Amino acid sequence: MPSVSSTAGGDLLLIVGPTAVGKTSLSLKLAEEFRGEILSGDSMQVYRYLDIGTAKASPEELARVPHHLIDLLEPDESFSVDQFQCLARRTIREVQERGHLPMIVGGTGLYIQAITHGYQMPDVKADATFRREMEAFADREGNASLHAKLVDRDAKAAARLHPNDRRRIIRALEIIRGTGKTLDEVQRRKPSPYRTCWIGLTRPREQLYDRINRRVDQMMKHGLLQEVAALKRMGYTRTLVSMQALGYKELMLHLEGELSLDEAVSLIKQRTRKFAKRQLSWFRRLPEIHWFDVTREGAYREIRERIAGNFPQSKE
Repeated sequence: MPSVSSTAGGDLLLIVGPTAVGKTSLSLKLAEEFRGEILSGDSMQVYRYLDIGTAKASPEELARVPHHLIDLLEPDESFSVDQFQCLARRTIREVQERGHLPMIVGGTGLYIQAITHGYQMPDVKADATFRREMEAFADREGNASLHAKLVDRDAKAAARLHPNDRRRIIRALEIIRGTGKTLDEVQRRKPSPYRTCWIGLTRPREQLYDRINRRVDQMMKHGLLQEVAALKRMGYTRTLVSMQALGYKELMLHLEGELSLDEAVSLIKQRTRKFAKRQLSWFRRLPEIHWFDVTREGAYREIRERIAGNFPQSKE
């Protein structure tokens, strides 16, 4: 299938792929060449104070290219995919009005697809009694047990939701209960409002895993432990959705005496490698994405040519 769709929403470039594959450096070069502004497609960069572990843009990178959709919330504030979609689409429109190319860069597939497409869900009315029952169950048995209910009924939907995202888990269970079908069976993908060009980045697995391990070491060297300790002093606990971000939960466990520092760092690396694998699985489902191995000679030139062919007016 073609990787470009044309509609009235204007041009939108997407750079996706697993963590540590090299999205940041490539997207900065592309933004400078194609008059782009970068929108974070990472679900955890919306939270303030989570800087090192979420690999937010540095002051030097912010000076090179405008960035959006970062530092929107306090770590204990709730946030939904619908809210993210609304903010992102408004930002995209503003970037386009400035005559620039909006570029979504990141690895949270659900958030990115909410921007580019979104889904039409069945009109299942809220059941207050059922919701109270599920809330009581989660209070009594824990969020993991509530999430396990969704795993039993719809494993694919459960894989897209964090175990602490109680509100959306209950809504998913409510829809399944009301329709007798999984979410994939009942939701309809909306046409994209944008003319999109999807660029997917990959590199050999062993090299990617080595980059992940080295990046975690660099984050620790640059003060990730101190960042998590500061969040703990501010009163943020590991039960928050924001504190489920890779690196933060594990170091919270260390600070609370449940893991040694070496154990916590090893666990961060292990979980990040598994996360990268899940990211690739998610994006591989999307036929719009044109994939490039960034280690192959000429990959950047081919990516530039593909974007220039799709959005010729964006290139200076």
